[in-house]
Amino acid sequence: MSHLKLFAATLRRHGFKLLEKQDIARRAFLHGQRYVSSGTSEPFLSGSNSNYVEEMYYAWLENPKSVHKIRGHHVAQLDPLGILDADLDSFIPSDLITTIDKLGFYGLHESDLDKVFQLPTTTFIGGNENSLSLREIIKRLEYTYCQHIGLEYMFINDVEQCQWIRQKFETPGVMKFTNEEKRTLLARLVRSMRFEDFLARKWSSEKRFGLEGCEVMIPALKTIIDKSSEMGIEYVIMGMPHRGRLNVLANVIRKELEQIFCQFDPKLEAADEGSGDVKYHLGMYHERINRVTNKKITLSLMANPSHLEAVDPVVQGKTKAEQFYRGDTAGKKVMSILLHGDAAFAGQGVVYETFHLSDLPSYTTNGTIHVVVNNQIGFTTDPRMARSSPYPTDVARVVNAPIFHVNADDPEAVMYVCSVAAEWRNTFNKDVVVDLVCYRRRGHNEMDEPMFTQPLMYKQIHKQVPVLKKYADKLIADGTVTLQEFEEEIAKYDRICEEAYTRSKDNKILHIKHWLDSPWPGFFNMDGEPKSMSCPPTGISEELLTHIGNVASSVPVEDFKIHSGLSRILKARSEMTKNRVVDWALAEYMAFGSVLKEGIHVRLSGQDVERGTFSHRHHVLHDQEVDKRTCVPMNHLWEQQAPYTVCNSSLSEYGVLGFELGFAMASPNALVCWEAQFGDFHNTAQCIIDQFISSGQAKWVRHNGIVLLLPHGMEGMGPEHSSARPERFLQMSNDDSDAYPEFSEQFEVSQLYECNWIVVNCSTPANYFHVLRRQILLPFRKPLIVLTPKSLLRHPEAKSSFDEMVSGTTFQRVIPENGLAAQAPHEVKRVIFCTGKVYYDLVKERKNQDLEKQVAITRLEQISPFPFDLLKEELDKYPTADLVWCQEEHKNSGYYDYVKPRFRTIVNHTRPIWYVGREPAAAAATGNKNMHLVSLRRFLDTAFNLEAFEGKTF
Repeated sequence: MSHLKLFAATLRRHGFKLLEKQDIARRAFLHGQRYVSSGTSEPFLSGSNSNYVEEMYYAWLENPKSVHKIRGHHVAQLDPLGILDADLDSFIPSDLITTIDKLGFYGLHESDLDKVFQLPTTTFIGGNENSLSLREIIKRLEYTYCQHIGLEYMFINDVEQCQWIRQKFETPGVMKFTNEEKRTLLARLVRSMRFEDFLARKWSSEKRFGLEGCEVMIPALKTIIDKSSEMGIEYVIMGMPHRGRLNVLANVIRKELEQIFCQFDPKLEAADEGSGDVKYHLGMYHERINRVTNKKITLSLMANPSHLEAVDPVVQGKTKAEQFYRGDTAGKKVMSILLHGDAAFAGQGVVYETFHLSDLPSYTTNGTIHVVVNNQIGFTTDPRMARSSPYPTDVARVVNAPIFHVNADDPEAVMYVCSVAAEWRNTFNKDVVVDLVCYRRRGHNEMDEPMFTQPLMYKQIHKQVPVLKKYADKLIADGTVTLQEFEEEIAKYDRICEEAYTRSKDNKILHIKHWLDSPWPGFFNMDGEPKSMSCPPTGISEELLTHIGNVASSVPVEDFKIHSGLSRILKARSEMTKNRVVDWALAEYMAFGSVLKEGIHVRLSGQDVERGTFSHRHHVLHDQEVDKRTCVPMNHLWEQQAPYTVCNSSLSEYGVLGFELGFAMASPNALVCWEAQFGDFHNTAQCIIDQFISSGQAKWVRHNGIVLLLPHGMEGMGPEHSSARPERFLQMSNDDSDAYPEFSEQFEVSQLYECNWIVVNCSTPANYFHVLRRQILLPFRKPLIVLTPKSLLRHPEAKSSFDEMVSGTTFQRVIPENGLAAQAPHEVKRVIFCTGKVYYDLVKERKNQDLEKQVAITRLEQISPFPFDLLKEELDKYPTADLVWCQEEHKNSGYYDYVKPRFRTIVNHTRPIWYVGREPAAAAATGNKNMHLVSLRRFLDTAFNLEAFEGKTF
């Protein structure tokens, strides 16, 4: 497209677009027409061309859709292959100037090209000059916008930010590099490319997801880190997909090359830490000196699964936590970099969810630098079939993030763009996107044949001169380096790789802990093991319970008007505290408050958690007369306490749970909880649960103590407001159903240490209190899944005495029968085992049928890991009784498939464990209240029919 097309686009951009949000737009615009220079110069906007732009501007004010968008970045030369336009929208409005004969459309003539125009204040192309000829104006604009950099920023509704970007790119001479900088860039390109070449030579038949075609990504990342270090950043947390990961580990994080190379050895034995993961998923943590700034820098590359973009919110959460613990409220010490593939960036919804956390007070990381490796293909899928948006980066527009497209075969342009991106993030604390338009020299992996589906593209790729050769030839030609120096640089790095390869042969055992991305110094011993295998009692003094209860029932801020309904709630809390009793909400308050006193940060996040979905929590009080005035009593417990963070999240599960998981990675000394609005909705975040929470320790030796609070209970509220689907968590639990464990004094803690997560369904507020405190007092960290109640929040029987929470008390994995049946166990006809809310239904029905001596009811509070030791005691206590598992969930959900084989293991398969509950169903629950009550009645009748299983075969 011609220079003139760009000029027309620039007239619009400079003539009116910047003024669109200003109240004085018309006056300022008309003032802009009066720029007149001496001699032969004329106003920049004059005659009919001025009228046209003015008309366009005011038409836009009345109806933005009436004026077409003109994208100068569309004409930039971004594709290294020269095949595709960088964006998919190739439509050119008919009124754009594409040939000289169309100058008249705007009142311009060919003779105007040599006229001198005074420049408006909205452009920086003049440098120190105030006026230029139209020909020179077009030339300079083309140099800025039509070469190897394409800029998208005109959608940003902030004049200062737009002008900042203009100045960085329009000012003449800004993109100049010293010879030393060019030599450094060349050396980094050598390392990037020769690393891939070395792997290809040594392991030609191995998958490694190499970086060929975008080798410039390595110096790009190093430039971002260098510039950020220069501006004060001390810690950079990174997330990326598999492509180029080994190269980043080697040449950015500086992982020892021999530890990378030994990963290719098929005879390498796995250590005992876990199941491990493929080499291109592993992470790394490293502290080193940045050679450019001579400052200490810490780099962490997060381990992640193959599920593209899933790591994005995890990185953001960890970054937020590291900022929080450092008091880095402005993000001047800690930052995140996220790398993306073009297809995934456009296609994965979690990208959108993560962007929408970027400016929320409790989730912002004060700006993230996004680097897109734009291969212009997704596995085998053409971009035209992979997205509806013009660019893969258009999702970033939703948060007004500027987008810098750059041809990845122009290393200097890439370095400049990355430097500006780092400055942008430091200046405005906002996200920014760098789109490296490149290509993928091989297939999706090294074993894949791309010519099947992209023959023309790969014919061109096979002809493509590698970027290293292009840049080296350029520097040799202009005398920056000599051919001998270039060859010596290559030989030097090749020698480094060969020596590391030799050393790698000595590594016979793979230690996954050497690839840990989130170490916790001082928490474990030197071998990475717990310092003890015991857990102290989780109870606290009555004095603490009373103090927390009093604060929980008060408003610790003067002249603060609360809602009258809330006054009744606080009064009820006060009465409970006086009576030494707690309900669910107060028990949670006391658990949180007590660990805050011990210096443990508590963070509770999720949809509507401040009040609570069921209006039971009220951790944030709102002044009824002063807008936005709030009070969090939990932060007024003691003068010296850890901070409490409670924050309503965006309406997201996938992104927010990933964020909280990342937050919990940063430190073991924090209780990080995510609560689903209803437990049913956790499946929207199933990827985080399956790929990170369930298996994270096994794959990456990464401990994590995140708590999932999932409201659960069959109450006739329909299939999406009833079940947290506990069977999913139990199916993924790693405790063995067939292996009968040996019991010891440390059995409980040892069993917890061996499991991948803990699943509980507490039936009392006291046990909920204890399990939250145990989460912090354990000498290690495991994810905790809590099936929390709904109706029990206000159930008159679901209360606990202080006596169950005071010093010396602990979490009860099993609550045995303690009534009449326990006094004469040999007379008991049936033992019903259950968990959660159904216990209260069973107790009520047993009393109604006067079976309190014949039927014992025992509660499993901790379902996984299975409490073999305590249940054996219960089974031995009732040797002649029928054994029944009763649940309110349907048979194909709930717990029965998990508990049955474990009960059978305890009794050595000599006694059946009968099922009582709802029949199998496709939906988790019914939405018909009558059907719900009928099915409840049916299984309660069966539970207390002592002849129900006579003559039946198990």
